[in-house]
Amino acid sequence: MLQPHRVVIAAFSGVELLNVTGPAEVFSVATRVAGTGRPGYTVRIATAEGEPVVTSSGIRLMADLTLGEVNGDVDTLLVSGAVRVDDDGVEPVLHSGIIDWLQEAAPGTHRLGSICSGAHLLAAAGLLDGLSATTHWRTAARLAADHPRVTVDPDPIFIREGRLWTCAGIASGMDMALAMVTEDYGPELALATARTMVMYVKRAGGQSQFSVPLALPADPGNRIDDLRMWIGEHLTENLSAEALAARLHLSVRHFSRLFQRRTGATSTAYVESVRLEAARQLLQDSGHGLPEIAALSGLGSVESLHRSFRRHLGTTPAAYRRRFR
Repeated sequence: MLQPHRVVIAAFSGVELLNVTGPAEVFSVATRVAGTGRPGYTVRIATAEGEPVVTSSGIRLMADLTLGEVNGDVDTLLVSGAVRVDDDGVEPVLHSGIIDWLQEAAPGTHRLGSICSGAHLLAAAGLLDGLSATTHWRTAARLAADHPRVTVDPDPIFIREGRLWTCAGIASGMDMALAMVTEDYGPELALATARTMVMYVKRAGGQSQFSVPLALPADPGNRIDDLRMWIGEHLTENLSAEALAARLHLSVRHFSRLFQRRTGATSTAYVESVRLEAARQLLQDSGHGLPEIAALSGLGSVESLHRSFRRHLGTTPAAYRRRFR
């Protein structure tokens, strides 16, 4: 009789509730969907002394065991994170007890992962040195600054480097857990689990933490923001810097300065990113061929579509469609 895949989630006071319960629920539902003929998962929550922890939402989580009781039989060890928010911004909480424990427990674990700012704990334990990792976009710059030996990418919802997994946290922890189910038991069980949970099953590691049009909230009445909304609705039109500047009755130089100050990007780069986002959605949700998608997204030609995908996503449109559709 095969033994269930043993998952342990390390937690401490202040963690986001969904960082713990989201992946736990994915593994639990996968076990129920798999039925009695497959081993599925057991999920346990571990805290420093086996004490209950109060999450950031104020809801208490009960622990199943202490960190010291976590032995070498663990198949997947996940570390949730916590942040402090004050006037200076968002700061990850570094739990010294968990960092020390990780240095001892990690070598005997088959698969190790972090959820949200838990990546800061893995990095502090030296487990991410020389690897690529992600975390929630609000603490990604801090992770990169504190750990220069870690290649931090704030965009993907999760990254896998061998047995090490990191994710953006909160809802993306569930996406990462689904990917783990796929690795353990195949895509059919992962798909059935996602359907049971009414999850958006198309998201995978390469997906962005947020789409380009939503990356910067719009300020009603701001001329640049109004233009950004117009761009999203007129992708097939001439969206050169000259044409956009003329639309606002500004010189190209003045327009370019205002646009970059507001968005942090040139208008050319912004337009390409919005068109790329539109192409991604068309590849996922429609049956259009590549020439039609290139035209509808405003990228123009299949050659331009390929160049944009390779430059920004490191893949081809056809490969992207196979992966996410």
